Amino acid sequence: MSTATATLPASRGATTGTATLLRTSLHHDGRTFAPWLAIVTLLSVSSVLIYDWIFPDQADREALQQAIDSNPAIGLIFGPANDLLTTDGFNAWRSLALGGFLTAMGAIFMVIRATRRQEDSGQAELLASGVMGRATRLLTGVAMAMIGSLAVGVVAGGLTVLCGGGAEASWLLACTWTVTGWMFTAIAAVAAQIGADSRTSSAIAIGTLGALFILRGFAYSIEAPEWTIWVNPLGWMQETSPAGDNIWWPLSLGVGLTAVLLAIAFALEGRRDFGQGLIKPGPGPNRGRARSPWGLAWRLNRGSAITWTVAFVLLGFVFGFFATSITDLIEEGSPLAAALASGAADPEEIVGAFLVSVLSLVSIFAAIPSVQVIQRVRSEEMDDRVEPIMATATARARYYAANIAVALVLPVLYMAVAGAVVAGLAAGSDLGVDFGEVWFQALVMVPAIWTIIGVASMVVGARPKVAVAAWGGVAATFVITLLGPSFKFPDWALGISPLWHAPQVIGPDTDWTGLGWVSLFTLGFVVVGFAGFRRRDLAVE
Repeated sequence: MSTATATLPASRGATTGTATLLRTSLHHDGRTFAPWLAIVTLLSVSSVLIYDWIFPDQADREALQQAIDSNPAIGLIFGPANDLLTTDGFNAWRSLALGGFLTAMGAIFMVIRATRRQEDSGQAELLASGVMGRATRLLTGVAMAMIGSLAVGVVAGGLTVLCGGGAEASWLLACTWTVTGWMFTAIAAVAAQIGADSRTSSAIAIGTLGALFILRGFAYSIEAPEWTIWVNPLGWMQETSPAGDNIWWPLSLGVGLTAVLLAIAFALEGRRDFGQGLIKPGPGPNRGRARSPWGLAWRLNRGSAITWTVAFVLLGFVFGFFATSITDLIEEGSPLAAALASGAADPEEIVGAFLVSVLSLVSIFAAIPSVQVIQRVRSEEMDDRVEPIMATATARARYYAANIAVALVLPVLYMAVAGAVVAGLAAGSDLGVDFGEVWFQALVMVPAIWTIIGVASMVVGARPKVAVAAWGGVAATFVITLLGPSFKFPDWALGISPLWHAPQVIGPDTDWTGLGWVSLFTLGFVVVGFAGFRRRDLAVE
């Protein structure tokens, strides 16, 4: 296998056949970028359309600005809220960072799918048997991701302008999404040469995106030194300041970085063995240790679980810092301080609600690795690794139960770790809370996370053809939790998020009713998933 493309005829160049392969790949796989394009477009267009409706007068807009400024944890995701008093300023705050993140995710998946995923599945060998150069597949994957990123900018930017957005602000915003997609196209191309397989390559690229995204938000939220912004490529995009100063030149930094990384990727691609990466996989054990579905499920996810545990220690420190920032928000002269002085708000209630909002964000992150565990069931199935297991005495229900059990246990570990760090920082500050109650608050968020995991188990078990919908629970919870209160969502809409039902144990009169409801929904989702997995065919597209 490693020699399949080692020697090329003298007449065949490194990129021979790119045009043909690109046309074919766009025809078959180009639609995989469509969901990312649709989400970014909806994010931007909806911001323009709903702004005047939800915030019709100046008082409403000033209240929004005050609400966002009083919650630095929201700035971690969306960046600084420079101007929420205008439609374009609101759209820039809501869409700049998040739209770039989504475009980058689409670009990463496109590149890895067209490169290392094909090598893992054996499809690359079939392609290599034809008239095709060694770098053709990588160039095709890069071209597809760059075209997809460009389409995001053109479609989302054009529709935003047509719906009433300012021309310069909207097009600058659209260009930041495109350039962000290009940068992470190049990062994914490098990661595809480093990882031992497609999963490792994806983890490297997505991990890089996640780390840079969090560091960008953290730097803006704590008003870190300016150099911390300029060493982060995502900081360059934020510094374009659409609907503010409208600075175009930082985009050139992103284009330059893309060119440099692509040159590195193609240089590495010409030196690595086919089907291998620069990171060589270690030898397996002398004897098989996974003697049950439970052991196999843990072994497959053990590496990522350890990595995520370390990540949640760091997230605990980040969100713990935000939790302690409420002491600055209630200082003399602030709106919260005025509310406390007038008796309109109770200090313990405000602190408790703020800590719940911070832990809710941690909870959303805690759901992501568990959804990945459920999604891995589908990927293992499509790679024909599940049917041999089913040929043994292992029952389908037992195999699926093992993976769901791992998915349900992991958020307990993550919330315990991150919650302990947040609780330690909160207890050490002047918030009037102790370690035990904050840590317990983190743990009572877990049943709500299980509901999100239940949605994923239902989709993969019963409707695997739309396995991407397994992320629907994460996406809906994210939007409702972060934007619902500020956008004046009604209670029934807020209640769609399971985190809205998590009890607030920091303070008097804890209501446990919501916990019972989310637990019932979780049970229902899991039962439907089990029933579907037992009855459906395996490995069917």
